[in-house]
Parts: sequence; structure tokens; C-alpha cells
Amino acid sequence: MDTAHELGFKVIIDWVANHTGWDHVWTKSHPDYYLHDSVTGTFHVASGMDDIIELNFQNPELRKAMIDAMKYWVQECDIDGFRCDLASWVEVDFWQEARPQVDAVKPLFWLGEFDELEGPDYGKVFDASYSWKWMHKTKDFYQQHQPLHELLDLLQQYSHIGDSSMRAWFTTNHDENSWNGTEYEKYGDMAKALAVFSCTWNGVPLIYSGQELPLKDKRLKFFDKDPIPWTGKYELHDFYKTLLTLHATHTALRGGDPAVQTHKLSTTADDKIFAYLRKNGADEVLVVLNLSREERDLILPIMPSMAHLKMLFRKHPMISVPPKALICSPGNTWFT
Repeated sequence: MDTAHELGFKVIIDWVANHTGWDHVWTKSHPDYYLHDSVTGTFHVASGMDDIIELNFQNPELRKAMIDAMKYWVQECDIDGFRCDLASWVEVDFWQEARPQVDAVKPLFWLGEFDELEGPDYGKVFDASYSWKWMHKTKDFYQQHQPLHELLDLLQQYSHIGDSSMRAWFTTNHDENSWNGTEYEKYGDMAKALAVFSCTWNGVPLIYSGQELPLKDKRLKFFDKDPIPWTGKYELHDFYKTLLTLHATHTALRGGDPAVQTHKLSTTADDKIFAYLRKNGADEVLVVLNLSREERDLILPIMPSMAHLKMLFRKHPMISVPPKALICSPGNTWFT
């Protein structure tokens, strides 16, 4: 942990509060910590997953034990946050109780696995949440040839949540890759454009191990050891390094900062092109995404700051090849 911190990393750990396995020590030492099946009298199996059993958060002693366990990792290992698995499966008042007590040891970053459109009360506790509805909608958009305005309508709903919390944008994760397919199975050539979106829209990008390869047709086994096929060739290393460096260093891409404004721009191909401007004072990032299956020329509204834009990824200004992305940022660099 000390080495990670010396290298500038923040470390968050996965925290599964809702359930345990059947072999957890609490099943013997504290069976009252668990929900019980009214028919069988044994532990209550989590919905659709018979390998895990659910904890009883109506029990004050269980709550105390859970909070003490979370504090342990902060006090002993100096972690920087939690990624809370299935956060919305646990009563929100537990998180309301737990966070201030754990943050009193050290202020942390709290990422919850829930969609704030479906669990707004949880958004008042967590710093960031998963954009599950967006992830599913983008898959439907690509595979079912849906109109672009349906994507943008959903995005508007997320924007209405405001900046008191953030959304985590992603194209894949450990669940999706194993159970529903790789990002390229789901999105085809649109995967890279969506990666650009994830790193430039308001919020934080969520990247999964192996995306830098990329894992085009490799579904990692969920319950068995299945190493990522590291070949020494990382086709998208520079692509992701560029995007993540831009996100980390450009003030116009700060997530959850009310000083940052996001403007959708009109183009001559609004049914195919998604263009937007992120702006923080004089700092701006222009993003142009071609989400169609054809090459598109387009015209954008003229802005004085465009004279100072520098482009990343493509050599032809204001053109994106399907469904690649064109990102322009003022100053010394261009990104896409």
C-alpha cells in the first residue's frame, strides 16, 4: 500500500456488504447475522445466486460488525475508498450510518454499484455510481439500430441528477465480460467511440483489465482462474493513456465540478453525430463522436476558441471515421 501511494495511486477495495459465502465464519459464530428462509429454516439464498447467503441489516450487531470491518481496512491498510458491490441491495440507511463513521477515520472515495436513476437516495451517500442504464442502452442502440435521440434523451436524465454525485461510465466490467460478452461483441466498432465518451463526459471513467489489449473475443471465466492473455502487445495502450491523461489533467473534464459546463453542439448530421463541448473558464475540450456506421463529413458552429484547438487521434480536422471519435482540446494537445 505504501508503494502504491508513493507512486501516486489511490487504492479502493471491493466491499461486498449484502452477502457472504456459505463457509463464512459468521455462519457458525453469528448465525443471527443472516436472513433465514421461512420455509427451510436455513440461511436465505440471494436472488438467482445459490452460492451466496444474505445478511440481515435489521440486526444492529451485524451493522456494527460490518462497520468495524470497514474501519479495519482503513486503520490497518490506509486504503482510500470502497467499491461497494450491489450497494442498492443493502438498505440505504445502513450506508447513511456507515459512511460518517468510517470517514471519521479517514475521508474516503465511495463508489456504489447502483444506478442513480433507479436509486436516487443512494446517490446522496455515494460519491459515484454505475451508469447501468446507459451501458444497456448503448448496446441496444448499436445492435438494434435505434435513433441517436434515444441515447441523448437518457443522457439528459443523468445530467439532471446534478454534480453532487458522479456517474462512472464504462463499456465493460468483470460481470459484463463474463456473462454478456466483450465490449466488441456488444458494440462492434463503436466500442472506441464509447471509450472516448466515458473519458470525456461529466463523471469518471471506469476501465477494466485487458481493455488495453483489447479483449475482442475473450470472455473471462467468472468462477475459474482464467488469466488475461497478456501477449506483450498492447494495441490500445497509447489510446487509453492519452484519454486518461487528458481526463486527469484537463480542467474542463473534471467530474462533479459545478464550474464545468457541458454543451451539446448542433451539427449538419445530428442524427449520426454526437458533438459536445466541455468548458471550465477559458479551458475547453471539444468532442465529436460519429456513432453511425458510415463516414460522415460535418459542419460545426464556428467558435472563436476553435482557432486554438489541437487535435488528437486523427489528422483531418472536424471529420470522424465511423465510429471513431474526434476530440479537440485547446492548448498544447489534441485528443480523440
